[in-house]
Amino acid sequence: MKIFFLFTFSTFFWSPFEQAAASVHYDKILTHSRIRARDQGQNVCALQQVMGTKKKYFSTCRNWYQGAICGKKATVLYECCPGYMKMDGMRGCPAVAPIDHVYGTLGIVGATSTQHYSDISKLRGELEGRGSFTFFAPSSEAWEQLNSEIHRNLIDNVNIELYSALHHHMVNKRMLTKDLKNGMTLVSMYNDQKLLINHYPNGVVTVNCARVIYGNQIATNGVVHVIDRVLTAVGNTIQDFIEVEDDLSSLRAAAITSDVLDILGKPGHYTLFAPTNEAFERLPRGLLERIMGDKVASEALVKFHILNTLQCSEAITGGAAYETLEGNTVEVGCDGESLTVNGVKMVKRKDIVTSNGVIHLIDEVLIPDSAKQVTELGGAQQTTFTDLMIQLGLASSLRPEGQYTLLVPLNGAFSDDTLRMDQRRLKTILQNHIINVKVGLNELYNGQELETIGGKLLRVFLYRTAVCIENSCMVRGSKEGRNGFIHILRQIINPAEKTLHEMLRNDKRFSVFLSLVKAADLDDVLSQPGKWTLFVPTNDAFKGLTDDDKDILIRDKNALRNILLYHLTQGVFIGSGFEPGVTNILKTIQGGKLYLKTVNDTLLINELKSRESDLMATNGVIHVIDKLLYPADLPVGNDQLLTILKKLIKYIQIKFVRGSAFKEIPLTFYKPIIKTYTKIIDGRPVEVTEKKVTEERIIQGPEIKYTRITAGGSDNEEKLKKLLEDEVTKVTKFIEGDGHLLEDEEIKRLLQGEAPVRKEQPTRRTQGGTARRRTRLAYP
Repeated sequence: MKIFFLFTFSTFFWSPFEQAAASVHYDKILTHSRIRARDQGQNVCALQQVMGTKKKYFSTCRNWYQGAICGKKATVLYECCPGYMKMDGMRGCPAVAPIDHVYGTLGIVGATSTQHYSDISKLRGELEGRGSFTFFAPSSEAWEQLNSEIHRNLIDNVNIELYSALHHHMVNKRMLTKDLKNGMTLVSMYNDQKLLINHYPNGVVTVNCARVIYGNQIATNGVVHVIDRVLTAVGNTIQDFIEVEDDLSSLRAAAITSDVLDILGKPGHYTLFAPTNEAFERLPRGLLERIMGDKVASEALVKFHILNTLQCSEAITGGAAYETLEGNTVEVGCDGESLTVNGVKMVKRKDIVTSNGVIHLIDEVLIPDSAKQVTELGGAQQTTFTDLMIQLGLASSLRPEGQYTLLVPLNGAFSDDTLRMDQRRLKTILQNHIINVKVGLNELYNGQELETIGGKLLRVFLYRTAVCIENSCMVRGSKEGRNGFIHILRQIINPAEKTLHEMLRNDKRFSVFLSLVKAADLDDVLSQPGKWTLFVPTNDAFKGLTDDDKDILIRDKNALRNILLYHLTQGVFIGSGFEPGVTNILKTIQGGKLYLKTVNDTLLINELKSRESDLMATNGVIHVIDKLLYPADLPVGNDQLLTILKKLIKYIQIKFVRGSAFKEIPLTFYKPIIKTYTKIIDGRPVEVTEKKVTEERIIQGPEIKYTRITAGGSDNEEKLKKLLEDEVTKVTKFIEGDGHLLEDEEIKRLLQGEAPVRKEQPTRRTQGGTARRRTRLAYP
């Protein structure tokens, strides 16, 4: 009957607590452990035990599926969930553990050493008596791991020292894991000493950095949580510890210099990764002196070692990023029994618990980017650039108090040919990657121009998933240092030097395309300032095109413009700026759509491979293709044109609709830029423009009989007439029939009625025997 009563009472007593705990981390992880072990029977939990150790965890999903904890392989164990027990001959854990007072419960959960010490210290009567207690009971293994001298002192004085130590593990009220909130401070039953509680998202609960390994064992007069270490009293702050610890004198000096030490004396929940004196001694002296001599840098350095959260070593079962007081993050992880910081085993001593946090001693100094010079920000993938900066004297020219932005290509961007260049040319290339102002990633915008120390203007292009500067797009890894930013680029930047038209004209591969552009009167579009993307077919795209075919194309200007303007889009689109693997749709000037995609770093245009991408021009970018593009939905209504296009385009089926005509595309999609300025002519200021002006006139002997003027605007007509009457000095003249381009002085003599100096070629006569000459005047 007594057993039945105990069973019923335990079930009634435990269930409400179990239900209430379902919303906190520890209990959520415990629930997942139940689910993983459901095939083993009721009330069974799955745990992971680190191989070679006795450490067991109710695991997170991440650890469970990795099959490892702290990088070490973990085996799976199945045990009764807390509060349940096995019954002979029955599967799973169908019975509720018997409920007893706290002293008896210590035996039920296996904390036999704590039970024994409670007995010999005369604490047993209190644990069996009336009250409501929480006992954080060290496991038997925890007592074995306790410092032998401390252990001996406790056993030698059981009535005072041991009794007080056990009281330090007790709280005078019942606290289940659901009640143990992260950052909570409890008052122990010994001298009102503080117990710092942390409840982490991975389900780990700690008290003064001791991990709860078996929680929520209900007793008639409280609850027992088994922990993995013996608690010692804490009273000092982190500041107090630093001020008296001889091995932290260098850190102490840095913290005082930067005015950070006082922060560590205030209430809080801090984690300090404290570099030892030996760690500071390993730093290059010049580097340490520079940082310590700069209050901003020294403050950043010290704060980079402090987290504003309390991270006990036992709570770290995998890597995670934590924000420091400096503002950036550090990666804290573990490797077996060792803690790691940014992937490096550097923790010499862990879990020094204070009243406002925890200290881990490390043997390396962590230097944040904000304390580094911009030239020190490069990583392992940017060493070529940084080494060249030093070799060519550019690194030493950057002043510590200056403001710079380095655009650093990856090592792979530097070919052997580039590295073999003349050093003066190589220095010029590097200078075009250094900006004389500090520009962060979030300060860049589309169309922005950045001036390099080499005097070049670099354009910024922003896309949905990329930021590009000229032909080179950024990769992740931008950093801010003490005197500047560093941005990582895929390629060496090639600043634009020529217009689209000049680039076509200077490359024989594009001669056919350029001749068609000229025939379609599109030269100005590609010559004037603008923002264009041009897909240029090489001459190979026009193989099989005869002169007659070309004449037919040229005669149908609407058709020619439709074809050519399908290769032109407004806006500058860099190949590596497109989001990889997805189709990007661009509207062309012709009106049709181009479908672009990058696959394995190759740009595809309507599924055609670009043979060369990102040729930068001052007014856009060129992508080279070896096929003529044509909009698949644009019908042809002319048999001759259809035949020509079928010769050139075999990758799509061209539609034929007899009688259909190409729409006219007026050149209103761009605005020619006309700059007006004042020029001194014959001692008088005259307002002229950069737009070409043509004058045609009929000359009969030296006397001007008739003048007709055409210009970019009617405002110029009267000015030009007056200029001609005043004998303009800056005139270019073409005399029809001899093809001679007269110089300024020759034209002046002619206008004055004098014969030119050179010998005239025979000229054709018009009816009446008078020589007719046609002159074109162009003003710069």
